[in-house]
Amino acid sequence: MASRDMGLTGHRLLALMVLFAVLTVLGTLWVWPKLAVRSWPAMFLRLGTIALTQTVLLCTLGLVVNDYFVFYSSWSDLLGHNRGQGVIQGGPVTPGMREPGTRAPGAGAPAPGVQVLGTAEVTGAGGFGSDPARAGRLDRVHIPGPATGLSTDGYVYLPPQYFQPSFQDRRFPAVIVMTGFPGEAENLVTKLRYPATELKLLRNGTMRPTVLVLMRPSPSMPRDSECEDIPNGPQAQTYFTADVPQDLRASYRVLPGPGGLGVMGDSTGGYCAVKLGMEHPQVFSAAVSLSGYLKAAEDITTGDLFGGSQQRRDQADLDWRLAHLPAPALAVLLADSKEDGRTYADSRAFAAAAHAPMTVTQATVDSGGHNFTTWIRLLPPSLGWLSTHLADPA
Repeated sequence: MASRDMGLTGHRLLALMVLFAVLTVLGTLWVWPKLAVRSWPAMFLRLGTIALTQTVLLCTLGLVVNDYFVFYSSWSDLLGHNRGQGVIQGGPVTPGMREPGTRAPGAGAPAPGVQVLGTAEVTGAGGFGSDPARAGRLDRVHIPGPATGLSTDGYVYLPPQYFQPSFQDRRFPAVIVMTGFPGEAENLVTKLRYPATELKLLRNGTMRPTVLVLMRPSPSMPRDSECEDIPNGPQAQTYFTADVPQDLRASYRVLPGPGGLGVMGDSTGGYCAVKLGMEHPQVFSAAVSLSGYLKAAEDITTGDLFGGSQQRRDQADLDWRLAHLPAPALAVLLADSKEDGRTYADSRAFAAAAHAPMTVTQATVDSGGHNFTTWIRLLPPSLGWLSTHLADPA
């Protein structure tokens, strides 16, 4: 227990830093009159005391924030030493690769309502980044909402098979992937490396080819809509469950029906993924949450999400939905670090309470906080799991 108390999120370390900060400030006040002389040594000593005091205060503030949000759960996590991949609980990590899609007429050119803004580099493509038949293609897109009037920019990753002659008339499963709030869709490409991870899994035969739609979780920026249809406000839930699937299928060769679409995200995006899946199982057959919470946030960024309705507030609480409403036919994967105090215990309780026809599986890493480093480790098994729960093309 003592070693844990002195860990990065330990209360003893935080208490010691607060005490050290207080003593540093008092020490600066005490020594400052003694340094009020005109000399170079005194000037450098004054600068040194200011630098020391500011550093200690900033470190203390950082510890306070980290203790609350658990961005980093340990010194190893902070220093980037956590490397182990996530493990699916109670089952294999990933399935064998299977052929995607059913027959579809034509190549499926982008629909007029979807603006393809250009292409971006597929990082981690092993030297094949310029050849879509070997590395896939990453489109920068603007996705409008004909039903809601909302829109957002993002990326669409098309796997290499999409461009190979033997798959030219095939339709592919797709996954809508959402960041945390207020993250940029670009983070899913450059920091979490979704396209590069899928490409690696495809080459290992542990994931079938899947179209990835990489987006923010709020099409009403700077407001955080929490993927909710807000009374007299943005209809974000309808945007993700009606507009985006319609635009996606009009623009690319994507499988029809609920088995053709999955949804996935981290933090706020993870909450949105499970929420959208539970409320719209006719649209999504599977959902993955990377350290997502189970209840809608309500703060200065969200405003009033529910128009004062307790019923709407309850329905946005996933624990409440599980306990009081019929379980949807949905497969859910909750992926967390065991050291993430914000989500891990809630995920365990949610998984234990789940019942048919809904299934809830967990994937974990032993260490790590609420951050990109942890989610990168959880991403390969999560994508592999999701691949098995989308429509079987056979």
